[in-house]
Amino acid sequence: MIPLSTIKQTEELKLEQKVLTKNHSLILFNDDFNTFDHVIQCLIQYCHHTQIQAEQCTFIVHYNGKCDVKSGSLEKLKVIKDQLVDEGLTAEIV
Repeated sequence: MIPLSTIKQTEELKLEQKVLTKNHSLILFNDDFNTFDHVIQCLIQYCHHTQIQAEQCTFIVHYNGKCDVKSGSLEKLKVIKDQLVDEGLTAEIV
């Protein structure tokens, strides 16, 4: 028979792995400082968007105030978020 503490530890590890591998979203927010061209270039460079995809996301951000520009693991998105923030953009991971 498996001890209850072992089962609990196994369940906790599974939950922790789910949190780490869960797909998160990188949200880009509108601001009054950055140009369309700058935002588009950042999305191409850091999110690896195509020109059209970057333009569409930029228009969504402009008209809706925000846009989900990338999905993935928390670790991957943190790097991209930090790069976008370093470029003067406003972004967060949810």
